[in-house]
Amino acid sequence: MVEIQLDGRKIEVPEGSTVMHAAEKAGTYIPHFCYHKKLSIAANCRMCLVDVEKAPKPMPACATPVTQGMIVHTKSDKAIKAQKSVMEFLLINHPLDCPICDQGGECQLQDLAVGYGGSGSRYDEEKRVVLHKDVGPLISMEEMSRCIHCTRCVRFGQEVAGAMELGMSHRGEHSEIETFVGMSVDSELSGNMIDICPVGALTSKPFRYSARTWELSRRKSISPHDATGANLVVQVKQNQVMRVLPLENDEVNECWIADRDRFSYEALNGDERLTVPMLKQGGQWQEVDWQVALEYVANGLKQITQDHGPASIGALVSPHSTLEELYLAGLLMRRQGSDNVDHRLRCAQFTPAQGVRWLGTSIASLSSLQTALVVGSNLRKDHPLFALRLRQAARQGAKVMSINSLKQLPSSDAWAMPLSHSRLDAPAQWLPALLEVASALAQIEGVDLPAGMPAAVQVGEVARAMAQALIAGERKAILLGNAAAHHGQAQSLLAVAAWIAERTGASVGYLTEAANTVGAQWVGAQPQSGGLNAGQMLAGSLKAVLLLGAEPEFDSAAGAAAKTALGRAQMVVTLSAFKANMDISDVLLPIAPFTETPGTFVNAEARVQTFHAVVKPRGQARPGWKVLRVLGNMLGLAGFEAESTADVLAQAIGAPPAEGPRFVPAAELSNAAVFRGDDGSAGEPVTASIYQLDPMVRRAPSLQLTADARAWHGAQHEQGVSA
Repeated sequence: MVEIQLDGRKIEVPEGSTVMHAAEKAGTYIPHFCYHKKLSIAANCRMCLVDVEKAPKPMPACATPVTQGMIVHTKSDKAIKAQKSVMEFLLINHPLDCPICDQGGECQLQDLAVGYGGSGSRYDEEKRVVLHKDVGPLISMEEMSRCIHCTRCVRFGQEVAGAMELGMSHRGEHSEIETFVGMSVDSELSGNMIDICPVGALTSKPFRYSARTWELSRRKSISPHDATGANLVVQVKQNQVMRVLPLENDEVNECWIADRDRFSYEALNGDERLTVPMLKQGGQWQEVDWQVALEYVANGLKQITQDHGPASIGALVSPHSTLEELYLAGLLMRRQGSDNVDHRLRCAQFTPAQGVRWLGTSIASLSSLQTALVVGSNLRKDHPLFALRLRQAARQGAKVMSINSLKQLPSSDAWAMPLSHSRLDAPAQWLPALLEVASALAQIEGVDLPAGMPAAVQVGEVARAMAQALIAGERKAILLGNAAAHHGQAQSLLAVAAWIAERTGASVGYLTEAANTVGAQWVGAQPQSGGLNAGQMLAGSLKAVLLLGAEPEFDSAAGAAAKTALGRAQMVVTLSAFKANMDISDVLLPIAPFTETPGTFVNAEARVQTFHAVVKPRGQARPGWKVLRVLGNMLGLAGFEAESTADVLAQAIGAPPAEGPRFVPAAELSNAAVFRGDDGSAGEPVTASIYQLDPMVRRAPSLQLTADARAWHGAQHEQGVSA
């Protein structure tokens, strides 16, 4: 530790720290623009100049390392004069457009100008003008004359997003932040550049000129999209969601969120929202009141159960639903005598319930891994914030390895991080590739492979290198992606990965697809005692189907065939926030999205995160858990007496603090019986494109204009034409 004196106080900081770090520890604010705690030091704004004794001139606090006995003054006349001089320079060319700037009210430059700016300027030359730039549907660069060249956005792209999409061209007063050769900004994390911009140069296109920051109420929430469970601040005006920002949580999402977390709110205010119960009569949709709709559903379920037995009804539930909704949907089926409930819509192989499959380690630990083997994942698009964590580890020297197909990893730079070893094989070859790594490990360690695992596997150089890397590292993980979870040989892939992990001391787990994939397993939203799985239900084996937040055509492995199969049912009931499944449904019940209902999500590391509604339900929409509770009451079922989500949560997982889900021990997964290579189909696994993951993202207009979404729509069009 190094001891310095800061404004008369003695502060101890680790060796290698800067004056800025010491000031943060002491609670002393030093004005700054280019410094950001998650980015490298640039020291190009000079706003943080401080007075260091024995130094010939003021020094930048962000770039000055501490030394033993250093004496620093942050508020001396010398320091204040230097800071005011820098502010005067920064404002020479800054336009006087604060009254119309979206950054007004939360602008770092505006705030510091009050304390360090003058009432007038000595510079009366004409201000320079920087032309606007079109960089895509999410970020507005219409007022780049405001830019002060702090380069935060440039460094974010290089260091956090992994893609240098913005850079500084020219020199001196001609310097500009721009993309290369008119390209767009296409990173899945690009919206974070808006947050870290200290002025109004980068602003949100969807939010542009919608509201002033002081008009907005700020309420905490949790992202309903991927398995990170990113913490959010939802900003509301007049009972309408206007903007979504990250809520800092270093254990989960740090201070970042993915673009789909940030911009998907547009769908909440769109024309496709379902706000009134609807009933199909004579092939025409009619708006009805809740009593009529619920009685129709309850009577239909009773009649079909009476005519065809309880095994003829089932529920397909979205893993993006809240824990309470998932639990009550399962309870609704089981209290009627049916075990037909499943959330695994995109899976090709269904194994009996056996504990909970999760990440196998903490999210924060991904940043400090020394070795990681990722199987079957387009990591950057499937899990942007997990990719960010592994990118941090790679920058610190970690070996990141991959077994994937060309579809999952289309190019070597697709993950925007260096891969030490990579194999691109057809999905049918993923299991042999992983077995090859296991064989290499067995040869290196001189042990026998488990009974049932093919012994005569020829080991290549890449597999041997992967095995050696897994042996050498101390902090290591084997991570199975969405494509591995949906694979026709998912159980064998998991079992081989678990054996390798046991031998090397690595953790093993799934990245997990949705906001509540772990929670759905925990509360039994899958067959527990021989019920039909999602594949069987999607094949059309039911007479009555409940679709909770699911759109089988887009959310399932069956795809368009699901519509034909489910269309044969006597009754299809859709509970959704949107006008979904209208061609196959008989009833549409409007349920509230995550912003309009309280609930709980359990992320990949099994962190239980409960949130509250931030706005009132739109129209006649009602929280999904209430709709399911009323249905249970109308059917005369026990267990539907809860008065709040807290009651449902306690009923589902036990009184808080809950013990947590039972995770599958690696020893149980290493059963020799599952090492067969012929245990299922090994075709191309069904995975969702980054902006097709769930109904809300699919209906966000700005996200559907991004390069990723346009590429997906183009591929779908080509498939339709060829068909």
